[in-house]
Amino acid sequence: MAAVTLDAAVHQRQEGESVLDALLRGGVAVPHSCKSGVCGSCLMRAAEGTVPARAQAGLKDSWKARGYFLACVCVPEGDLRVASVDDGAVAGTTIHALDYVTPDVLRVRLAAPPGFEFQAGQYLSLRNSDGLARSYSIASLPGEGFIELHVRVYAEGKMSGWLTRDAKPGQSVTIAGPFGACFYVPGRPDQPMLLAGTGTGLSPLYGVLRAALEAGHQGPIHIVHGAVRIAGLYLREELRAISISRDNVAYRAVVLDGAAPDVETGPIDKLAFAGNAKLTGWRAFLCGDPVLVQVMRKKAFLAGAAMHDIHADSFLPAG
Repeated sequence: MAAVTLDAAVHQRQEGESVLDALLRGGVAVPHSCKSGVCGSCLMRAAEGTVPARAQAGLKDSWKARGYFLACVCVPEGDLRVASVDDGAVAGTTIHALDYVTPDVLRVRLAAPPGFEFQAGQYLSLRNSDGLARSYSIASLPGEGFIELHVRVYAEGKMSGWLTRDAKPGQSVTIAGPFGACFYVPGRPDQPMLLAGTGTGLSPLYGVLRAALEAGHQGPIHIVHGAVRIAGLYLREELRAISISRDNVAYRAVVLDGAAPDVETGPIDKLAFAGNAKLTGWRAFLCGDPVLVQVMRKKAFLAGAAMHDIHADSFLPAG
């Protein structure tokens, strides 16, 4: 039976078992979150052995060449000797600021480490000194001097609990990444864009919006943010200010339950496409709840958006 070796300790893998599950079963505290090959928290490096292509899907070519892989979806055919990632994929930094934007959304700003290159809308894996890791999208722009994350606070959330109870400005943390292709690429400044998301799915959308405007995007940009109730909407004043100052930006807030001026009531997967029945030639960014993202991705495609112009970022829960 194939084995995984880490720090001279040999862990026998069961049939069809991933590297991550084998190590966890062996008592190794490997940082991880989604266990679906999405979040990047379980990034490791192969020192010896062959890594299947699926375990490197979505990683940078330079990372693939250095043997980086996602342990949660890595089921190698033979033995594998693994190691932790080196400084090429992780960076140490400190918490710059912590503040609530709603009672259950915490804005976390990290000092931007030198050489950590990212695009607004990508995501990173945040790790504390205990090895706890979770992935969050980046709302800030390169060059601002900090990395902004929007963290949903859950009553039983391990990372959000640590951030709200124990973390302090100046505290050291580690970040890995960045990951993902949900970011603005210049080159088609007149192309219409639809940005739709729920909850803290606004984080990457806010970054994409600001990146597009910074790049001089002239085409229409429709940004739709949804929540269950009005209290779940955030950055409303900032988004309204942008839409007022920019003729090409239209901002809509929608909720399932409640009513307020300038807030629509109904499912976002219906309201986001109201008035946008034809998306031929559009670019779409869809973020947040995975079920809604999948529904909106299908609707965007059926409305005429090309698959290569649909960028989705599903916020998967911790595994």
